[in-house]
Amino acid sequence: MPDASFACSAFVAPIAMPQPSPNADTEARAVAEGGLRWPLGRAVTTGLVVFAAVWLSLLALMSLSPPDDNIEQLNWVRALEWGYYKHPPLPTWLLWLPVHIFGLSAAVSNVLGAACTLGALAIVWRLLVTLRGHTYAGIALLAMLCVTYYSRRLNYYNHEVVLMLLSAACAAIAWQAFGNPSRPGWIALGCALGLGALAKYQMAVSAACVLAFAIHRRAWRHPGHRRGLLLSVMIALVFIAPHLVWVVRHDFLPLHYALDSSLDARLSPPDRIVEAAHWLTDQLLNRALPAFLLLGVAAVTARERGSKPLRAEASSVTADGSRAFLLIWGLVPLAFVAATGLLFGARLPLHWGLPFLLFVVPAAMELMPRNRFRQSDPAVVIGSFLMIQGLLLVSLQLSSPKGILADRVRGWSRFDSHDLARDVAAAARARLGGPIRIVAGDGAIAGALALQLPERPLVLIGGRFDISPWVDPALLGKCGALEIGWDLADSWPVGSGHPGLRWRILPPLRNSSNCVGSGSRPPLAQARRGAR
Repeated sequence: MPDASFACSAFVAPIAMPQPSPNADTEARAVAEGGLRWPLGRAVTTGLVVFAAVWLSLLALMSLSPPDDNIEQLNWVRALEWGYYKHPPLPTWLLWLPVHIFGLSAAVSNVLGAACTLGALAIVWRLLVTLRGHTYAGIALLAMLCVTYYSRRLNYYNHEVVLMLLSAACAAIAWQAFGNPSRPGWIALGCALGLGALAKYQMAVSAACVLAFAIHRRAWRHPGHRRGLLLSVMIALVFIAPHLVWVVRHDFLPLHYALDSSLDARLSPPDRIVEAAHWLTDQLLNRALPAFLLLGVAAVTARERGSKPLRAEASSVTADGSRAFLLIWGLVPLAFVAATGLLFGARLPLHWGLPFLLFVVPAAMELMPRNRFRQSDPAVVIGSFLMIQGLLLVSLQLSSPKGILADRVRGWSRFDSHDLARDVAAAARARLGGPIRIVAGDGAIAGALALQLPERPLVLIGGRFDISPWVDPALLGKCGALEIGWDLADSWPVGSGHPGLRWRILPPLRNSSNCVGSGSRPPLAQARRGAR
C-alpha cells in the first residue's frame, strides 16, 4: 500500500521558512542599542536536540514499561491498513519504516514521538519569527517547552503528537496561503488537512481555525480565496477517501470507539458545565501553568529593565491580520473542545488539548503588550526556563515508580513488564513446547510483555482477529498462544508483583517445537544479511 505521509513535504519546508517580520526594523534598532540577541535556526535546533536527550534519558530511566500509547502503535505496525479499530492509520504508517530499519522497540517509538513534538514546536517558532521576529519567537519557544505535555510526555508516540505536527504545519501553510494566494499554497493546505485527518479526526479543530481565519479575512469576497479553499477541501477529501471506505467496510469501528470512550457519555447539563470547566482548568492552570510563569517572568523583566519603550507597529500588525491569526489558533481549539462537552454531553479526555495547547502561548503573548517581550532580558528568561525545567525534572523523578513517592504512583506507570516477562516467559515456552509466537489479551499488557520477549510475538488484542489483522488464525493453530488477563479459567497467577493478573496457554493443534513464523519482521539490515 502506498504511504502518502510525505506527499506535501516539499511545500511545508519553504512555507515555514522565516521571512522578514513586519517588526524587523524595530528589532534591529533594539539590537543596535545593546538590546536583545536571541538564537537563530542552528542554535535552536541544537537546543531542541539537547532538550530531547535530557528528557528522553530521564523518562527511559524512570519508566517500568513504555507508554501504553506507544505499545498500541507497536502492536498495530505489524500490518499496514487503511485504518485501525480505534483511529486512522497515519501514525502507524510513519512508524513502519523506522521499525523496519532499527527493529521493533520502545526506543524507536520514543524517538519518533519526540521528533513529532519538537518538530511541531520548531514549525511554530519559525512562523513566529516570520510574524514577530526572533525575540518574540525565542520567548514563545521556551514557554512552549515548559508546557508539561511536551516534556513529561515527550516519549509518547500516538495520534495526538502526529496531529500536533500536522496542525502546526497547517497553521504555517494557512498563513502563507491567505497572505500570498497561489495554487501550490492551497494544494499544500489541502495536503496538511488531509494528512491530519488521517492522523486523527480532531483535525476538524484545525479546519475550524482555518475557517475562522477565512471569515476574519472575508475570504468570500475574493475569488482566489474561494477557489483556493475549495481546492484544499477537494484535496483533503482525496487523501481521506480510502480511509472512509475502510471505515464503512469495517462497520464504523473507529466511530464506535469514539462514541463509547467519550462522545456518547450523555452527561447531564450541570455535569457538562463541570466537565468543560475541569478540562479548561487542567489545560490552562495545570499543563500550561509553567509556560505562563515564564511569560510572566519575561514581562516583569522587561518592566524592571526600565528601558525606553519601543513604539509598537500596531497598524501593520492589524493590517496583516497576524494578531487575529494567532488568537484564533490559540483560542478556537479550547472553545471547540469545551463546546463539544457542553453541547453533546461528551466526556473530555485531558489529552485532547495536547495537539493545540502550544498555540495558547503566542495567543497569551498577543494579549499582553508585545514591547515588553522585545525588551526582556535573555539571560533572565533563559535562566528562568532552566529553573522551571529543573523543577519539572525533579517532579518527574519524585513521582515516578522508581522515585521517592513511588508508593503513591497509580495506573499504567506502575506496571513492570520486565518482571512480568521474567515470571511467565520460561514456563509458557515449556508448556507450548516451543517459542511464544502470539500473546493474547489486553493490548497494553500483552504488548508490553511481547516487547520483553526475544521472539517479539504478535499481539492478539482481546483475543479478537477482527481488530488484530496482523495475526493469522492458522498461526494460532500451529503455534498456540500465551494468554494473559484477569478471570481466566484454568490459569496460573503471574506473581506477587501483579496481583490478580493470570496467564494460561492456548495449546497448538500439534507440537510446536518446530513452529515457524515470527511475530516480528527483521530489520531491513538483518534481512539483507540473511539473504546473502
